[in-house]
Amino acid sequence: MPGIEQSASTLIARIAELHSPAPATTQGFWCDDVPHTSDSPVARRRLHAELHRALDPHAPECPPARAVLLRYADQVSDLVLVSHRAVLDAPSLRTAAEALACGSDPSGIATAHPSWPAAGEDGDREDFQNADFGTVPAWGAPDPRGIVPADPAGGTPGVRLDHTVEDTQAGLLVAAAIVLGRYEDQHRPVVAALSADPDRPEGVLGAFEFGALFPVDLTGERRIGDLLDRARQLLTDPALRHDSGQDGAPASRAYGGVLVGVLPEAPEGYLPCQTAPFPLTLVPRRDPAGTLRLETHRQPDIVGETAARRFAGQVARVHAWISRQPADTVPDDADLLDTREREAVAELGRARTELRWQPDRIDAVFTEQATRTPEAIAVTHGTDRLTYHQLHARATQLAAGLRAHGVAPGDHVGICLERSADFVVCLLAVLLADAVYVPMDPAYPAARLAQTIEDAGLATVITELTEIADVSSSLLRPDALHAAGAAAPGLPAPERGPESPAYIIYTSGSTGRPKGVVVPHRNVIALMNATRPDFALTGDDVWTFFHSGAFDFSVWEIWGALLTGARVVVVPYWDSRSPEQFHRLLVREQVTVLSQTPSAFAQLAAADREQSTKLPMRLVIFGGEPLDTGSLRGWLDRYPESQCRLVNMFGITETTVHVTAQAIRRDEVLSGTRSVGRPLPGWHVYVLDQRGRILPPGAPGEIHVGGEGVALTYWNRPELTAERFVTDPFTEGRMYRSGDRGRLLPDGRLEHLGRLDNQVKLRGFRIELDEIRNVLLEDPCVTSCAVVLGGDPDGGAARTRIDAYVVLASDADGDTDRVRQRTSGLLPAFMVPTTVTALGSLPLTVNGKLDARRLPPPAIETRTVTDDRQASGLAARLAALWQDILGVPVGLDENFFELGGNSLSAVQLAAEARKRDIPVVPLRALYRNPTVRSLTAALDQNSATS
Repeated sequence: MPGIEQSASTLIARIAELHSPAPATTQGFWCDDVPHTSDSPVARRRLHAELHRALDPHAPECPPARAVLLRYADQVSDLVLVSHRAVLDAPSLRTAAEALACGSDPSGIATAHPSWPAAGEDGDREDFQNADFGTVPAWGAPDPRGIVPADPAGGTPGVRLDHTVEDTQAGLLVAAAIVLGRYEDQHRPVVAALSADPDRPEGVLGAFEFGALFPVDLTGERRIGDLLDRARQLLTDPALRHDSGQDGAPASRAYGGVLVGVLPEAPEGYLPCQTAPFPLTLVPRRDPAGTLRLETHRQPDIVGETAARRFAGQVARVHAWISRQPADTVPDDADLLDTREREAVAELGRARTELRWQPDRIDAVFTEQATRTPEAIAVTHGTDRLTYHQLHARATQLAAGLRAHGVAPGDHVGICLERSADFVVCLLAVLLADAVYVPMDPAYPAARLAQTIEDAGLATVITELTEIADVSSSLLRPDALHAAGAAAPGLPAPERGPESPAYIIYTSGSTGRPKGVVVPHRNVIALMNATRPDFALTGDDVWTFFHSGAFDFSVWEIWGALLTGARVVVVPYWDSRSPEQFHRLLVREQVTVLSQTPSAFAQLAAADREQSTKLPMRLVIFGGEPLDTGSLRGWLDRYPESQCRLVNMFGITETTVHVTAQAIRRDEVLSGTRSVGRPLPGWHVYVLDQRGRILPPGAPGEIHVGGEGVALTYWNRPELTAERFVTDPFTEGRMYRSGDRGRLLPDGRLEHLGRLDNQVKLRGFRIELDEIRNVLLEDPCVTSCAVVLGGDPDGGAARTRIDAYVVLASDADGDTDRVRQRTSGLLPAFMVPTTVTALGSLPLTVNGKLDARRLPPPAIETRTVTDDRQASGLAARLAALWQDILGVPVGLDENFFELGGNSLSAVQLAAEARKRDIPVVPLRALYRNPTVRSLTAALDQNSATS
């Protein structure tokens, strides 16, 4: 004992010579007698604890190394020698341990510091240093709270490695980069390597471990053979070495946040790390049987144990795959998952409960409901009330009128009406007539309506409009159809079944031509059966019909109520624009189920905070645009989860309104989750890469939706239908390629990450920016253009606008005002660019693509306004208010909506006016008087009249 203690003290003193600054103490030897045999569980736990007891070379009174002799009752001993890798590397530890074990005098062991050559030019490294690696990766999925892993620092038993692969560490570097690139959706992922210098002097003590960054080009320009050669060079070329972090900081900090590091094969008896140097550290080592395995060490607050095992297993699979491939193989050919794993991930994207239902027609299910509850109120609109019996009778009569006007089974019938009880009657009537309804918003420009009528082949349009330009279809008023139906014979039973189309809803199209989505009856019935149990939908509920009938959210609002025996309240247009009026309607009608876009709900919640009367809803459904859950904290304070349930739903017109559901509770609000939940029963989601391969949990890709909600087709668009509606690889059905980017989380929830294309969702509307661009390019004055989201997207939907940039032809007889005016005659108001700015040319990247970052601010933001100096009194206060709301200079005669105003900012203006002691600004007054000058006059007149 005295001999080894003296040797250990001498050794630690020698090691201290390598440490800068000099340690406060060199006392680093301890002896511990364990009163159990060496093969006992107690002995194993004691050894494990000593191996993992941290050593911080910068902590006060901490020696540069620690030697502990564990003596057991059976005369067997374990010698544990621990040092930070910034002080000693693995060969040094072995040299020191052998000297102690053999009783050699360690004073003669040489010490040395490495001398690294200067790093050479390396464009890859520069790319890495400019990269942003983020923080906690979604694929890491830290273990749930309350679950304590067996070994918090990692050291999992490891997955088996193919020992036939030459240069194990080089192969692992390439494999880890391929897997990481797939998980992070990066074409140039970066992994790090820590390795002992092969040129280190023998038998000396020192930190000769070096680090290297390994950026990998996965775009297809590099082949597997090239990547392996580069990895080998990285591990041997002095010019590519980095100091591995002599300050003792985690290696991941030294390398700018790199997520994954690969260490060389660990020698027998050597624990490569107590604390993982990288969030996920991969170490090959042999088990007692000599089998090479890939061990993981991790930082548990970033990478969970399950995620580490999964990642390591995929690295091991790709590592083995590399050994079987010719050198010219592209890295993208690697599969991360085997057949069993692919099926498991596919199952993860399915609902936890089975959909129990019987396909049927919408009108048939409604007729059954009307028979059961004929006197229950079905629809209310102001003072108008229709019972289920009355609604069925009126719709049947109108359907007979449609038949009398020549509408045949399967014909397409347009409905171009404002929200009203008549609109609901007409929907049902078209279905009872065995036809297909095509809803249109009468607020759309005549050219847009004509385009839809022509594309859908509408011979009949139910509308109050007396004329639609360039349309030869029959325009029939509802009252005329009722009259025709009264004189018509009885209505024949429908010929078509649940698989036949029920409606066609048109959505924005990237080619400049809207596309009609054909949805069958059975999909709507499936949706109601999928949601009824979880949402507890009954005949006691009261729903709102808030959204445009041309927006698919209305499908959910109308049929959700009428197919469950509930009452649907038609929300008048001006009530939907005014949060205060809408609040009164919800209270008056005792609405229990409310469907809202997050933008509209934020306005309602703000109005509710000013009211003493609380809202009656028990269920709020969000959809149509991304939800910032953090914005709901105040709502939950006022309406606890037990009183009002909040549900965020992700959905697509092509998959029948809704796909997933995520309950929003206090935890989701505090975490700011982007999860949209799990699929509804009968629906399922996959996240696939560009080659159609299913991706592991946490890896981003394109969301594909299968199951009962998949629409039939795009009307008259066979090529687009074939591109977007594809075969489901895991069932006998079809699935829809959404174009949405997302990832499946390890617990089966879906996280939505935006779009893969140029589509946006703004204030609940789905907008293809390319459609706006194509409409602009059809203008003979425009030679090229770009369309982007502008304003202040971080300020919410109210401060976000659509900006267009155009290059005008040199001989063009027109200006940007005329260009915008033409566009407003072709596109719905929500798609018309707020600004049109003329440029001499569009800024381009070196590859010839639009460089949106170099687009100048629109002229609306930089122009000088002079007539505001003439304003005084109320006009001056209004102009200042407008400027604060819109964020742009405001002239007295400039249109609020042409300056970037919208329905949401109009509500903000009215609310802010009250705070500034400005006369109440009714929304109707703003829409009718959209300039400061005209609104001032209207408010002055109103004040005088009052």
